[in-house]
Amino acid sequence: MEDDTPVIYGLEFQARALASQLAESDAVRFLVGTQSLKLSHNQVHVVELNEETGGLTTQVFQHGAGEVWTLTASPSDASIIATCYNTLTAENTCCMKSAVWRLPLRDDTAEDEVAERGSVNELPAVELVCQLDTEPFGQEVKVTCFHPTDGSKAASVVDNKFVVWDLDHGNTAKAIHSGVLEGKGQPRFTTGKWNPHHGCSQFVTANDGHVRSWDLRVPPVRSCWRVENAHCQLVRDFDFNPNKQYYMATCGDDGYSRFWDVRNPSEPAIARADHSHWVWRIRYNHFHDQLVLTSSSDSRVILTSVASISSEPLSHMIDDESSPGDNATDSQKEKLEDGVLATYDEHEDSVYSVEWSSADPWTFASLSYDGRLVISKVPRADKYMILL
Repeated sequence: MEDDTPVIYGLEFQARALASQLAESDAVRFLVGTQSLKLSHNQVHVVELNEETGGLTTQVFQHGAGEVWTLTASPSDASIIATCYNTLTAENTCCMKSAVWRLPLRDDTAEDEVAERGSVNELPAVELVCQLDTEPFGQEVKVTCFHPTDGSKAASVVDNKFVVWDLDHGNTAKAIHSGVLEGKGQPRFTTGKWNPHHGCSQFVTANDGHVRSWDLRVPPVRSCWRVENAHCQLVRDFDFNPNKQYYMATCGDDGYSRFWDVRNPSEPAIARADHSHWVWRIRYNHFHDQLVLTSSSDSRVILTSVASISSEPLSHMIDDESSPGDNATDSQKEKLEDGVLATYDEHEDSVYSVEWSSADPWTFASLSYDGRLVISKVPRADKYMILL
């Protein structure tokens, strides 16, 4: 397979939910949830890339509970996922719910063809592990995300609250922590995520243009740090540098990507406006944190270098023993500098999600609303520049 050749997979339904299969460290696999208006026709696709041939194999499962708005994968069990989905109540009105499911994965997936898709009724269905009772906390469930290291815990963001669940309670989950955002005008969270640092003792949320962290170690749950006015419009997403515990990236409706040291949140360390519309996702590379992906409603995915604030900044990459007479300038030219490394234009609709592979640090997937999944690679020149 050519390193820089994208692989495209088309779904028959619209989609915006994408996740990497975190518990799978050997195969490049991504999970996609669909958004069909016929709620019972929705599906979860498991898409695997054969890195030798560039071919794709898939397994498709029925998600008859409703249209999938967000999907996350367990860090400890490759068959476990959580979804937030829109469904119908007994009164025939729409409502958002969240649940944990098991995928009945096959071990004998054929490598030379895409799995045949029969009628919806012929597809194997995802198996309910436990329903999350979010109704007492609010109506709008935004996301349910697993604890970074403990697959038996998860957190849901609901209206102006977040709830931490203990999933080891049979077919029901027990709420063990919750936090409330109080303020004028009934503020609501837009998303939330665990902070992978500090022993995973913090849950971080976004509302309006602000980001704040909540300390879960001692009840009652309280806010421990915040970035006020991170964006002048809505914060859509944020992510944490996996190798530098105080660094965080945010993106939003103002078209900006901003990088913060939360110890000094008065101004960003780096601010970039590479997109021409809302930025929906921002993701640090799990291994090489100088690489950052963003996806936007402008139909583009952009790969950016933030080497100057990475765990291996430019000044550290240069040989400390180089004297003024040595080729220090040449050494600098061979290293990554801050800026756009590549722009990917394979999409024709809003790109709502982008995720790095958990198995290969140079592979990532992006998903646009028209159901197009594109699996791409970091350009070889940039890859070698990092490795050499």
